[in-house]
Amino acid sequence: MAYFLQADTTSVAAQQVLEEVSTEKTLPIWDLMTSGGIGGQIIMLSIGVLLFVALYIYFERIMVINAASKVDANFMNRIRENILAGKIDSAKMLCAQSNSPVSRLIDKGISRIGRPLEDINTAIENAGRLEIYKLEKNVSMMATISGAGPMLGFLGTVIGMILAFHKMASAGGQIEVGALAEGIYTAMTTTVAGLVVGIIAFIGYNHLVVKTNKVVYQMEANAVDFLDLLNEPT
Repeated sequence: MAYFLQADTTSVAAQQVLEEVSTEKTLPIWDLMTSGGIGGQIIMLSIGVLLFVALYIYFERIMVINAASKVDANFMNRIRENILAGKIDSAKMLCAQSNSPVSRLIDKGISRIGRPLEDINTAIENAGRLEIYKLEKNVSMMATISGAGPMLGFLGTVIGMILAFHKMASAGGQIEVGALAEGIYTAMTTTVAGLVVGIIAFIGYNHLVVKTNKVVYQMEANAVDFLDLLNEPT
C-alpha cells in the first residue's frame, strides 16, 4: 500500500514539474513583441506601420484594377457600328458611358478621326501611358515595403543582440543563461515580423503587377482593333 502511495506522490510531483516547465516556456506573442525594450518596440511599431500601408495599398489598388478590367464584351462591336454609320457623336457618348481605361483610349482615338493615322496612334499611346500610370499609382511602394520590412527586422535583431551582449559584458560573465536567451529570442521576433511583412508585400506586389498587365493587354488589344477599324476600306 505504501508503495502505491509513494508512486502516486511521485507521479503527481512529476506532473507538477512538467506543468511548471511548460508554463515557464509559454510566452504570449504580444509580450514577446513588446519586451524588447524601447528600441525593439520602435522597430516593431515601424514594421506594423509598413504592414498597414501595404495592406491598404493592395486592397485599394485591387478594387481600382478590377473596376478598370470590366469592359462590355460588345463595346468594340458597338463602336464599330457607330463609326461605320458615321455616328461619331454616338460613339463618343458610348465611350463616356463606359468610363474605363479602354473606353478613354478609344474616345481619344475617335476625337482624332480625320487626322493622319500616325497622329491617332500617337494620341492613343499617350493616353495609354497616362492610364497605366493611374493603374500603377503607389504600387511601387509595395515593392519598397517588401524589401524594407525584412531589413527593419534584421536591424531590430542586431540591436537586440548588441543589447544582450552588452548586458552579458556588464554582468562580468555572471549573467544567467536564461536572461541572455530571453534577450536573444526577443530580438529574433523583429526578424520574423519583418520577414512576414516582406512576404505579404512581395506577394501582393506581384499579384497587382499581374492584374495590371492584364488590363494593359486589354487596352492594347482594343487599341489595335480600333486602328484596324480605321484602316478598313470604306
